Amino acid sequence: QVQLVESGGGLVQAGGSLRLSCAASGRTFSSYKTGWFRQAPGKEREFVAAISWNGGTTFYADSVKGRFTISRDNAKNAMYLQMNSLKPEDTGIYYCAADPSSLYYYTKYGYWGQGTQVTVSS
Repeated sequence: QVQLVESGGGLVQAGGSLRLSCAASGRTFSSYKTGWFRQAPGKEREFVAAISWNGGTTFYADSVKGRFTISRDNAKNAMYLQMNSLKPEDTGIYYCAADPSSLYYYTKYGYWGQGTQVTVSS
């Protein structure tokens, strides 16, 4: 079992930066792939970024490539999302997720956090 708690969301102006954190409990976190998703008001939840269990492989949605960076620290049972050059369309609730399956299935996760709100003003 893995429990996930996000933090670091907030209100930021367009062009600004935020760093989201995901704290995990459970001994198996370090062997799980992890990822970030977001959900804007009135829209479906969408994939943002994913990282392999050892941090060696990452995937990004085209909309965030070059602006967002996903990373993890297994010694701290934590994952991060550095978000730069934020745009109003990045606004939404950001969720972290974890799953023991291969990163090949980078959009499929069984464990989810409760989410943290990110609002980007124009």
